Formats: sequence, structure tokens, C-alpha cells
Amino acid sequence: MTQTLDILERLIGFDTVSAKSNLALIDYVQSFLADRGFQVHRVPDASGQKAGLFAVLGPVGKGVMLSAHSDVVPVTGQDWTRDPFRLSVDGARAYGRGTTDMKGYLASMLALADRASKITLREPLKIALSYDEEVGCVGIQHMIGKLERTIGAPRACFVGEPTEMQVAVGHKGKAALRAVFLGQGGHSALAPKFLNALHIVGDFLAELRKVQDTLAMVGARDEAYDIPYSTVHVGQLSGGTALNIVPDRAEMIFEYRHLPADLPQDILERIQSAASKALTPFLRQFPHAAIEIDPYNAYPGLDVPADAEVVVTAQGLAQTNGTTKVAFGTEAGFFDALGIPTIVCGPGSMEGQGHKPDEFVTLDQLALCDGMMDRLLSQLTGASDS
Repeated sequence: MTQTLDILERLIGFDTVSAKSNLALIDYVQSFLADRGFQVHRVPDASGQKAGLFAVLGPVGKGVMLSAHSDVVPVTGQDWTRDPFRLSVDGARAYGRGTTDMKGYLASMLALADRASKITLREPLKIALSYDEEVGCVGIQHMIGKLERTIGAPRACFVGEPTEMQVAVGHKGKAALRAVFLGQGGHSALAPKFLNALHIVGDFLAELRKVQDTLAMVGARDEAYDIPYSTVHVGQLSGGTALNIVPDRAEMIFEYRHLPADLPQDILERIQSAASKALTPFLRQFPHAAIEIDPYNAYPGLDVPADAEVVVTAQGLAQTNGTTKVAFGTEAGFFDALGIPTIVCGPGSMEGQGHKPDEFVTLDQLALCDGMMDRLLSQLTGASDS
């Protein structure tokens, strides 16, 4: 625990909000691992301002991979009572941005890496550290194609997002979309002669709500989730430049989060049909009106059978008998899509502490995570086959 907290203190000190560079943290982790004999493969992004890494220690083979992300959500506008980028241990809690999501897990990973470097492994320990997870799992999408030719696919992958150390076997997939609405501008005194783009938006919103109602009533259901059906959500809307000008353009940012049984293409077709229904009445008078929909980002969901070998293994390591499914998305679906058995398990509570001011992780949760890492180390050395 002392070593994990020491490493966590270093990690919290790096301001890795997604809008900023993460290179200082990556430099630290790369040096930490290389000094302990890991083969480290740095994976920079196109801008040169972000990077992830894959690393491996031990003999040639599949082994087990631990996966984390380096970025954190912003603190701007939040009412913190302490420095968010300085670890503060107070009683049974360790405070700081990212303690729960998910530098606590990363610190435990690195403490394990240190212990693993001092003994002989029977099979390899592999590490994946990504960037820009908080803005839609962007970094791992650029990195995943390099996994096989750098450290090779593992026999199992554990993604350490906060689950209160429960074994999570599922989460929904997500697609982020941008809709642009094109009308005809003019003076507001003659508003009926023109096409207000925000009027198109209003009708489209009404049709989107019908899509949501359909998904809730007749779409797939999974009662393991708090919201047991696929969802559609509008997050941002903008349009217009002045009160006395009819807006000729508006923009909406929205998403859908889908259960694995609801195919993304089917939901997208429902959304496109909703756009057509909203637009058609305007086309009679304004033939150049349009709704342009761009699905600009997506990540896959995760749905692992509760009796899968990776689940049983993870339950043994985490010393828990149950499974859960989480409301938030993770990078696990990308590994699962490669055929890598993957679950999610990490310290802290996303609902209780994640993304909030005065974010913290309890020392008990970190101790449970360190215990899981110790049992994994025993397995990798052959001391335990559990």
C-alpha cells in the first residue's frame, strides 16, 4: 500500500485533463517500466502531444494484460476544497483528480510491475496505457492495431475502471453524432417567408423522442442495468446569431448507448428515418432544406458470459463471487472485439466518486486492488494456478 500511494502521488501530480498533453506522465511511466526490465512500446498520436504505451515483462507467451487510461476529466467549474492535482490522504480516503478514475488502479498496476521485476515469471505480464479515453475512447482506437505486433494479444485482459472491485462483465456501446440543420435565413419581421433551422430541430427532437420510446418499449432489455434498454440523449444544441435574424443553420450533438442485442446500424437507421420524417414537411416550400447526420465517434459494448473462464479467473483474483454490469463505457469492448477475453474490475465507485469535486478513492479499495495484484503475480509465477 505504501508503494501504491507513493506512485499514486506522482500520478496525481500530472495534470492529464484530456484537453492537455499527457506526455509528462507517459515519460514517467515509460521510464519506470524500462528501469524494471519491461520492453516498452510507445504509441504517439498524430499531433505528437499525446501518447500511449504497451509494455511486457517475462517470457514469450500470451500472459495477462492490465489496462488503464492516463487522462482525467476537467476540474473547471467544480467546487474543490483541496488541490485536485496533489494527492491528499485524509483518514481512510485518498483525494485527487483521477484517484478513482483511474489512477488508483494505474498506481496499483505499477506497484505490481515493480514486484514482478524482482522475481521470475512463468508467463508474461503485459500493460496497456492509453490516452483520451474520457472523450470517447479515442486513444485506444488509434493504438489497438499495434497491440499484436508489439506485445502480442494476452490470454486475458483486466480493465481497471472503478467497479468497487466487483467483476463487471458488461456495458453498453455508444455512438456520438452531430446533426446539422440547414434552413433559409432572413429578417425576423418576415419570419414566415423563411425557414428557421431551429424549427427543423424542434421537429427532429420530437421524432428522436419517439425513437427513444420505441427502444424502451420494444427494444432489447437487460435488467442488469439501471436503465435496462438502449437510450438516445441530446447533449448540445446551438443555432442563430441574433434575435432579429431567422437562423439558417443549427447544430446538435447527441448520442445513443445501446445494448449488445440492439445493433448500432438498426438504431442509426431509426435516427435517419426520424430525420426524414422531420424534414419532409419543410421540403415542399424549401427544397434546399437539409438535415446532415455525422456519426463521428463510437465504441463497442461489452457482454461476457458470467461463466466465461476470464470471469472465473477474475473472481478468484478479486475474491468475489458475483458479477455486475456498469452504466458507463470503457475500452474493454475494443480488446473483446479482438477475441481477447476481457472484464472490467477496479477500485473506487464511478457513481460515488468519479468525475466529482473532491474525487477520492478509499484506502480499503486500494488495498483490495493490491491484493488482487498479488494473487495475479502468484499466478504468473506459477506459485498458484487459481
